[in-house]
Amino acid sequence: MRSIRLGLLFLSTALLLTTLCSPFTAYGSPLTDNDYTRWVNPFIGTGGHGHTFPGATTPFGMVQLSPDTRIDNWDGSSGYHYSDDVIYGFSHTHLSGTGIPDYCDILVMPTIGEPPNPKSEKPVDQYRSKFSHENEKAEPGYYAVKLDDKDIYAEMTATPRVGLHRYTFPESEEAVISIDLRWRDEVLDSHLKINGSNRIEGYRRSRSWAKNQVVYFAGEFSKDFETSETEVDTVKGKRSFKGKSIVSRFKFKTEAGEKVILKVALSPVSIEGARKNLEAELDHWDFEKVRSDAKAAWNKELSKIEVSGGTDAEMTNFYTSLYHTMIAPNIYQDVDGTYRGMDGVIRRITPLDGEVGGRGDRSEFKAQSSEKRSRKTREEIPRIYKDWKDQDVRYRVTKNSSKGTQNSKPKTQNRAPRSDAHYTVFSLWDTFRATHPLYTIIDEQRTVEFINTFIRIYEQGGKLPVWELAGNETDTMIGYNAVSVIADAMAKGIEGFDYEKAYEAAKHSSELDIEGLDSFRRRGYISMEDEQESVSRTLEYAYNSYCLFRIAELTVSRKIGKLARKQKTPMINSGRLLLNDPIYKEAKVHLYRAQYYKNLFDKSTGFMRPKQNGNWISPFAPNEVTFHFTEANSWQYTFFVPHDVTGLIELYGGIEQFAKKLDGLFEADPGLIGRDQPDITGLIGQYAHGNEPSHHIAYLYNYAGQPWKAQKYARRIMDEFYKPTPDGLIGNEDCGQMSAWYVLSALGFYPVNPGDPVYSIGTPIFKEARINLESGRSFAIKKKGNGIYVKSLTLNGLPKKKPEISHRNITHGKELIFEMSEEPVTNWFTISQRSRLHEQTMPAVPVISGKRVFDEETSIAISNPDGFVIYYTTDGSEPEMGVNKYVKPFKIDTTTTVKATAYAARDRFSHTAESTLHKMPNNWDVKLHAEYSRQYTGGGPKGLIDGLRGTTNFASGEWQGYWGRDFEAVIDLKKPTEINQMGGSFLQVARSWIWMPTKLEFHSSLDGKTFTKVAEIDIDFPEREMTHTIKEYRKEFDAINARYVRVKATNFGTIPDWHPGAGFQAYIFVDEIFIK
Repeated sequence: MRSIRLGLLFLSTALLLTTLCSPFTAYGSPLTDNDYTRWVNPFIGTGGHGHTFPGATTPFGMVQLSPDTRIDNWDGSSGYHYSDDVIYGFSHTHLSGTGIPDYCDILVMPTIGEPPNPKSEKPVDQYRSKFSHENEKAEPGYYAVKLDDKDIYAEMTATPRVGLHRYTFPESEEAVISIDLRWRDEVLDSHLKINGSNRIEGYRRSRSWAKNQVVYFAGEFSKDFETSETEVDTVKGKRSFKGKSIVSRFKFKTEAGEKVILKVALSPVSIEGARKNLEAELDHWDFEKVRSDAKAAWNKELSKIEVSGGTDAEMTNFYTSLYHTMIAPNIYQDVDGTYRGMDGVIRRITPLDGEVGGRGDRSEFKAQSSEKRSRKTREEIPRIYKDWKDQDVRYRVTKNSSKGTQNSKPKTQNRAPRSDAHYTVFSLWDTFRATHPLYTIIDEQRTVEFINTFIRIYEQGGKLPVWELAGNETDTMIGYNAVSVIADAMAKGIEGFDYEKAYEAAKHSSELDIEGLDSFRRRGYISMEDEQESVSRTLEYAYNSYCLFRIAELTVSRKIGKLARKQKTPMINSGRLLLNDPIYKEAKVHLYRAQYYKNLFDKSTGFMRPKQNGNWISPFAPNEVTFHFTEANSWQYTFFVPHDVTGLIELYGGIEQFAKKLDGLFEADPGLIGRDQPDITGLIGQYAHGNEPSHHIAYLYNYAGQPWKAQKYARRIMDEFYKPTPDGLIGNEDCGQMSAWYVLSALGFYPVNPGDPVYSIGTPIFKEARINLESGRSFAIKKKGNGIYVKSLTLNGLPKKKPEISHRNITHGKELIFEMSEEPVTNWFTISQRSRLHEQTMPAVPVISGKRVFDEETSIAISNPDGFVIYYTTDGSEPEMGVNKYVKPFKIDTTTTVKATAYAARDRFSHTAESTLHKMPNNWDVKLHAEYSRQYTGGGPKGLIDGLRGTTNFASGEWQGYWGRDFEAVIDLKKPTEINQMGGSFLQVARSWIWMPTKLEFHSSLDGKTFTKVAEIDIDFPEREMTHTIKEYRKEFDAINARYVRVKATNFGTIPDWHPGAGFQAYIFVDEIFIK
């Protein structure tokens, strides 16, 4: 960090001179040698909760060679945290900005002599070394640090598939480099083989976030080692070792200042694949050349967007953000095109141009030495290694295109790419929002490759990726947002993938009976008892349905166009021929489902609100963080209707009321209640920039007729939540999403609704910006005047009256000019943005109000916010139009199932609402010794004796939860009763901190004051059992006479060290007490 700052200070004079001759005329310009990497600070996000890493990697490369300073915990997800002062070693794979730890494979650590901490209980602690940020340096493609304990200087750089280490040792007879395959994750299997006196190879298969990750490696030292020692738990040998705990130490004799170099190639396929990757990408020992090539590759990628006219801090924020968007996804195939599929089968990419390996073969890191390759090497390595730039379709297109003038016609628009590649690390719940839309602008080729990867994942794994990692589906987060990436690419005219196959995959994901999707289709929303995070899932599935509609619509449109060209007939005639196309018919189903968000909008509160048993959940607080929402609360998720903002505005009664609701969000008290959620950071009122659900909200003011507020809050977010410091990110970087938000917002626009090829206007930071497109064109953005508010906007000299630009405006190489003001301009845009579904056809599901459990009788009221006519039944049958119209509330006195449907017309009606209301099976009372959690009430005290049973979904509403305390309840049977059995029903979801009790005690009393123990159960349920498990514990005994019964369950206590929640207290969850 400090070395970067010093470098910038020394450059200040040069920068001043550069501005005089640069076409960008303000200070803070890129250097004339186009060294954009000077503005990248890899330490940004390594502190706080950013979860980034500072090590060496290449754009979208397989290798991320970086220091590891933490063994585990949330803020150690990337392996490194800026607040640490010890390094355990340098591993070859890292995740950027995730909220769950994984990777950190193949740990390497240099030292001198015996381990510096030989008495440490943890083996990894034996090799750790102190370090100081004073002696640490990071730049794109390079990392260096001094290891203080043994005075060793460690440097590393990388090619896409090879990590290159350089260690400068003091004079020693026993310099050591260790290779540790035990590090961090649970090792399922590993192997290490020593070949000769300077080569190693092997693999590691491990389980963490990805349940079955395998990485193969092949390494080579620059000099022969003197001796080697290997510790292994099982199969031992002199040169080959296999087991779950392998560490090898290689000893060298070194002179003072001698450099020992180690290169380690990775492969997801095989050891042979790792060898090929090593030979193809790094056949020499020129460390500085590899570092230079990595830097050149980063400059090539970063040059896709040129900006000037910002402060040094803004320039650093911008290019570091752009850098972060290009770390993942990662290439996941060998140089010969082979890759590991989702089913574990090894396959080979068949590129469209017929060359083996596709663009994955076209290593951007030839890193060739000056010596010529041997004849054998030239024969084995495909000819595409002659010059990767000439072979890469994007560079070939640029060379053959026009010179990129503003008015030249792009010859390659919507072209089919001529290569393909396979990738991993798709954090799609995060990146569909801004990262992938950014790629559609600056990297169409990879966008195509990503989507082709999605299709292969569907074909091999049975569904589109949700959160894919190393060939594993983690099923982390919600929605099936790969459809957003596909729809957005289609809407922007990007080709090169099979549209019909993409639709098939997207439709398949929508029809699965998982994660509440079956309830979404059946009810028109997800109820609390169906699935956790029911509100968030409903809203995201509605958006996903819109994306599926767009994919269907665009697929059919493309078929019509092809048919028209083939038959040489007008489009309208070809269109008639496709009216019976099944995709055309299905599109309307998806469009209808896209409106299901309405079924959770509570007009009385103005919020998206969870439902249970057909009714609104109560009590309800919009600032409460609960399991009804995904890492958020109702304030933050209420505005997630990006595909139908105009429809959402209508639910509020118009743009004025909607604008007031937005004001309420940003001006609300920032206090949160409910469960702890570390992701909710970066608060402005209840807006939370530290997590993705809020990211589009500031731009909704453009739809509410108040664009100056979008500008105000977008600029405030940029200024307050992005800093050029280690803790400069306000939340998890999330594989590029946090940074992509800044990149696009700093340019002056943002994609509110991916799938719709338009961008919402914000406020630009830089005086000038230029987006260099793959077609050879460029899109220019200029800012005139001071201030953050837009006074006027022109596109190619024509005034814009609506606060949006289209994707085509960008790809056709237009010029966008902002005229700025220091004061809000309220009369600039005369037309508001609109985002509306094609048809507004769906009445909302009625709400059925009444006590879910009642003693004698309860009153039932049925309502519909649209005021449509409601028909209902009380016998379990389906309502029919014209039969049993609801007029006013009615009473029931027995357990009853009420069903209700709202009708706008005979062929236009809502989903059926259903509510079962139960009469209490007894007249007992319950008194609790301790208060249950507000989020897990289980129906209150009487919920323990109402006969309603919970499912394995702990957030279903039937479970009563107690955190960090024992459970104790006294049941009053109202009269002396003969009892011979007592028991209780409990839940274990260890992953969510819920464990079985360790002991149950049962007491009886006649007066409610003096209790006698009548039974006890010692519970020995496996604490490591991670399956969601319901267990009933009952104890029979000789009959006794009692009026009062006391049941006590002893809490599991402190969460053990092996668990991610170690040190915190456990929950007890109970849903029923049995008395017989």
